[in-house]
Amino acid sequence: MKTLDHIPVTKMERAGKLVQTGVKLGGNYVKYYGKKLVNPAMDREELDADNARDVYDGLKSLKGSALKVAQMLSMEKNLLPRAYVERFSLAQFSVPPLSAPLVRKTFRNYFGDYPEALFDRFEPDSVNAASIGQVHRAWKDGKPLAVKIQYPGVSDSISSDLALVKPIALRMFNLSGKDSDKYFKEVEEKLLEETDYLLELRQSQTITRACSHITGMQFPEYYPEWSSERILTMDWMEGEHLGVFTKKTFDRATGDRLGQALWDFYMYQIHGLRKVHADPHPGNFLVGGDGGLIAIDFGCIKEIPDSFYTPYFELALKENIENDDILTRKLEQLEILTPSDSPEELAYFKALFREMLELFTSPFNGEVFDFSSTEFWGRIADLSQRYSRDPQIRKMNASRGSRHFLYINRTFFGLYNLLHDLRARVRVNDYRKYLD
Repeated sequence: MKTLDHIPVTKMERAGKLVQTGVKLGGNYVKYYGKKLVNPAMDREELDADNARDVYDGLKSLKGSALKVAQMLSMEKNLLPRAYVERFSLAQFSVPPLSAPLVRKTFRNYFGDYPEALFDRFEPDSVNAASIGQVHRAWKDGKPLAVKIQYPGVSDSISSDLALVKPIALRMFNLSGKDSDKYFKEVEEKLLEETDYLLELRQSQTITRACSHITGMQFPEYYPEWSSERILTMDWMEGEHLGVFTKKTFDRATGDRLGQALWDFYMYQIHGLRKVHADPHPGNFLVGGDGGLIAIDFGCIKEIPDSFYTPYFELALKENIENDDILTRKLEQLEILTPSDSPEELAYFKALFREMLELFTSPFNGEVFDFSSTEFWGRIADLSQRYSRDPQIRKMNASRGSRHFLYINRTFFGLYNLLHDLRARVRVNDYRKYLD
């Protein structure tokens, strides 16, 4: 794979790269409409593929928060055309790495010395490159290690990157600039946390210790003595990325077993710790040679305050969704319904969220749930399409809900998608045995 010798770090450099990408997209549209004049029946598949390629190519050279956005979007399988999902999913664990000379320079800048001075052996070529950092193999006293090195300038460019993508996001999701500030602030805070590897070190140690008793889950050990603000060292874990594993043939019992471990891991965090690994994409999990599920990245941890946790999970109960008074009160507590809403807005959004809740909380309202269900995923796709095309929602203020929804909903969408890829049937309440 081609390596990178330079990453744009100034605001002007990064903005210029996005402008170049915009020019390419304009050319793609000209080409598409020219072909459509000749063949009116032509669909958008070729246009989507060309645009997805050019957007991804532009973002992968920027790395950092710009590429992280692509990674997050790759999880929205029912909201984006397939071409974008497939291309953006490469951001999960397969992007061009830094060149070996830049790795040594970066390591010296972050750690004060070259890697070969710290480790007995260090491989200069990365084995895994993602949005914020890349991983190298190293050895110390015979122990194989994974050393994650953050890309230069990532933390310094987060605010300016988000400022560049904000106008696009406002238009795509029908958000008002003023009311959406809390969401962008939440994203900015989380991305800044992800660039603090000393924070990730503490989070990793806390979560892995707390979850070590969950059957089927495995975690690396982390090493403070070989870590810094921009370097994180942990055990090298042998395994296959979950996204690669699920594309192969495996029996139903294996999918159920891995899915149960994953479900219990998430439910225990949410209900037992009131914090959760909020980045459940395939690149953050491995399937070990012994069949265990390995979690390897804890950079994005979302704490869940009681003021959000209580009404959120009270609305996971079918009887509360069906009770109009309780539904209204909980939607108000979650900032979905507001005092300034017109009667039309109250009726519309109450009906919309009742329908969404009935669908998305259905896994919680039974003893066993089958995440391979085509009926469940078909309903999600239909709902997404229906509301994305609804002209009424465009006329209303769509900036609704507590800021905590962003990462909690992202967690559940990501978890549901991983369980779907595993074709898993999970015992919904089994996690409770770990709470005792």
